[in-house]
Amino acid sequence: MSGLTSMTGAARAEILARTRAALTRAQPPGPVVRDYRTTGDLQLGSPELVALLTDRLVDYRAHVHPVGTEQISAAIAGIAAAHAGGAARFVVASDFATAWRQGWGAVEDHGLSPRELDETDGAVTTCRVAIADTGTLVLDAGPGQGRRAITLVPDLHICLVRHDQIVQTVPEALRRLDAGRPITFISGPSATSDIELARVEGVHGPRILHVLLISPP
Repeated sequence: MSGLTSMTGAARAEILARTRAALTRAQPPGPVVRDYRTTGDLQLGSPELVALLTDRLVDYRAHVHPVGTEQISAAIAGIAAAHAGGAARFVVASDFATAWRQGWGAVEDHGLSPRELDETDGAVTTCRVAIADTGTLVLDAGPGQGRRAITLVPDLHICLVRHDQIVQTVPEALRRLDAGRPITFISGPSATSDIELARVEGVHGPRILHVLLISPP
């Protein structure tokens, strides 16, 4: 036993009384200063904003592929070829665009079990918004994204990001999100470090992250 549970009744009462007295004398907290940036200084859709996101993603060890809309299928097929000799099976949401499924093995998720998800080579999704300052991709189970499990179980994640989905700051991203939806923030491949700073990837999610940055037509 430890803490208050091992004390006598009198000792516990004395400690709680002193705590209440200290709280009574305490000054109320002052106003919260909210002078942080709520908007970025880079224009939405600008090359500078795309370059900033790219820099942050690469710093997190993600693989970045600038593509046009007509190149999406070929880019995914190229990643599949490099990852599994062209025989990769990537899980997708049932509403993932048919036009982007050409040339690689798309497996629709209709409630795949964790074991079945683990047996795929990866997942391909869209996203809701991307944050350039932090190199973060945000998913909310919207169109083309599917449920959270498909981006947490497979070893590889390919995420499609349009230029108009990129914002600079976290507050700008939050304004685009619905707090009632299941939201996942992804900053690079899943990784952790022990006390000696030995980095291990793939612990809590995909070990490999590819990001397709889709330029406007």
